[in-house]
Amino acid sequence: MGMGMVVDVVFTAIDPPVTDEDWRTAIRTRAQIAREVLGRHRWALGLLDSRHHPGHATLKRHNAFLGILRGAGFGVAMAVHGISLIDSYVNGYVLHEANLPGDVQQAADGLLEHVAQLPHLKEVVEHVMTGYDSGDEFEYGLELVLDALEARR
Repeated sequence: MGMGMVVDVVFTAIDPPVTDEDWRTAIRTRAQIAREVLGRHRWALGLLDSRHHPGHATLKRHNAFLGILRGAGFGVAMAVHGISLIDSYVNGYVLHEANLPGDVQQAADGLLEHVAQLPHLKEVVEHVMTGYDSGDEFEYGLELVLDALEARR
């Protein structure tokens, strides 16, 4: 199986069928699925948009994504901005999660003495120790991105 076909398999897993959901729900669902799939296949991140000859599943996914935004009233340029923004956010967040320690709270506990004289970092470390959830952080950022797109629609 060529690399293009492998990447198409990943895109197929990311691309659920288009439904009659509102645009925010449809994009949110796609972003959540992409985060989940790419989290399992981090090796694919660098390959997704780097190929000069994208496969059918890749093109189909981009077309569906554009169709959701265009159907919601976004102009062509804003739909392109939307795809770029969502893909960049999701891909960046997957990379961020890949670099998190396995037990974030335990790692934060180990940092506490090193940040004792750095008040802002100390606050963050103490906050993380009370129950950091990477999924909650992803959802918060995704809502900000969707709000920004809505404001420009």
